[in-house]
Amino acid sequence: MVTLDVRPQLLDALTALRDRVAAARFPLPLAGAPRARANRDELLAQLDDYLVPRLRAPEAPLLAVVGGSTGAGKSTLVNSLVGRVVSEAGVLRPTTRTPVLVCHPDDHHWFAGMRVLPDLTRVWVPRQADAETDEAEGDEDDPLTPLLEDEERALRIETADALPRGLALLDAPDVDSLVAENRSLAARLISAADVWVMVTTASRYADAVPWHLLRTAKEHDASLVTVLDRVPHQVLAEVSRQYGALLSKAGLGDLPRFTVPELPESTGNGGLLPSTAVAPLRAWLAHRAQDRDARTRVMTRTARGVLDSLRARMPELAGAVAAQYSAAVRLTAAVEDAYDSEHARVGARLEGGAVLTGDALKRWQSYPLDCSAGELLDALVESLGALLLCAVTAADEHIDEAWRREPAGSAPELAARAPEPHSAEHRIGMAVRRWRRVLEEYAEDEVRAAGEAQGASPPDPEIVAALVAAALLGGGRARAAGETLAERIGAQSALRLRDRGGRLLDEYLDTVLDAERDRRLAPVDALGVGPEPQAALIAALSLLQKER
Repeated sequence: MVTLDVRPQLLDALTALRDRVAAARFPLPLAGAPRARANRDELLAQLDDYLVPRLRAPEAPLLAVVGGSTGAGKSTLVNSLVGRVVSEAGVLRPTTRTPVLVCHPDDHHWFAGMRVLPDLTRVWVPRQADAETDEAEGDEDDPLTPLLEDEERALRIETADALPRGLALLDAPDVDSLVAENRSLAARLISAADVWVMVTTASRYADAVPWHLLRTAKEHDASLVTVLDRVPHQVLAEVSRQYGALLSKAGLGDLPRFTVPELPESTGNGGLLPSTAVAPLRAWLAHRAQDRDARTRVMTRTARGVLDSLRARMPELAGAVAAQYSAAVRLTAAVEDAYDSEHARVGARLEGGAVLTGDALKRWQSYPLDCSAGELLDALVESLGALLLCAVTAADEHIDEAWRREPAGSAPELAARAPEPHSAEHRIGMAVRRWRRVLEEYAEDEVRAAGEAQGASPPDPEIVAALVAAALLGGGRARAAGETLAERIGAQSALRLRDRGGRLLDEYLDTVLDAERDRRLAPVDALGVGPEPQAALIAALSLLQKER
């Protein structure tokens, strides 16, 4: 007899792989991102809702999920298999968002907890007879029926003695529902199944949606059975033949197939189909639940199908992660290249005396007769700030242009930058004023040292600061500033002060431009797209394959 491998090492490897899959992120709007997100969610659903719980509890009941298109008769089929109405039929039924799971009373504990579908709130609805008894006794609140929030998703649990022990049926929402959330829930519930029961009708058996599910089941080698429902008697043989031909063409010719004729009870008004109409399907399901070998073959086939599918699905997921990282690297490189270029341009312009223009040049030309040292410093600091602001603005424009050429650059997270308390102009202005204050402190130190050495009255520190600032920022136009500085405090002190002031200027330029660059990089960094997830996914798959 084939058995499931439930060694602890395999479960540990599977859990590690699950965590790696859950950590994969695809925030950038690349061409393959929607598919990657769907693959990740589908993988998580199969791991969380089926594979891990099944390997941990192989003795748990078989779960047969009944899925299909709108109006396929899923609820009527489930009700007829159970022998009473447990799931309300109809396209507009109020339980559309609340799937119904039916099991034998002795199996109730397997599904009352969170072993499978852990994020669906459990709801127990008492039978009508019990509800009437409670009402007669004045019991208005059922402690087993929690109140649900508007957006809370639930799983309704029903029990029925008519179902064999070891078998549970789950009536899923329509796979082609107009509501996207219902479609997503339906796909997830199907992923939690030991047996997929795909229901279609005589009028819709060629539709794309059920065939997509059938092909997916074939790719995953899931235990699958299909029901051709509501087939008019007069065309039953012909429709059945055509449907069989389509299945054979798709490589599903050996698929267990059941046909249910169109009956008055098929209208979905709450009636039950005759027991003879669903007896073959009921017998097939009961045999899988009660025969030990058949049960194990079903579980093993579905579990191994999911495990085998990981060989192709995990590298595809890792490839999508790598594409995200490559895009993030390109976005980052655009930012760094723009700021590196502007940083070099600022350095070149400083050497060329670009700060000593406009009002700053006028102040320098009129110093010291018609301009004080403080006014000259003010003008130089303002001109330096304008130069840096121009560099930051140019860098941001280059970045925006580069990001527009990148598909990933249209991510909303990149466009919606975090609100900042101050503008770039304010931040740069604060930085250059701090540079001025430190430069003035350096000037005071040198003036004090020169006065002590010479024993003469020291020059005004503000004048010294203005001269060294002009010498550092004015290029060839302010050559006289260096000469005057040497006359005021001595050649050695002037050289030392210019060296210290130059290093300080470089430090503040780096600080300003690096800070603005980091602000542009912050949205990219916040996406959390790095190189590690790709390697982690492949490593987790490798470990799992080794443990298998």
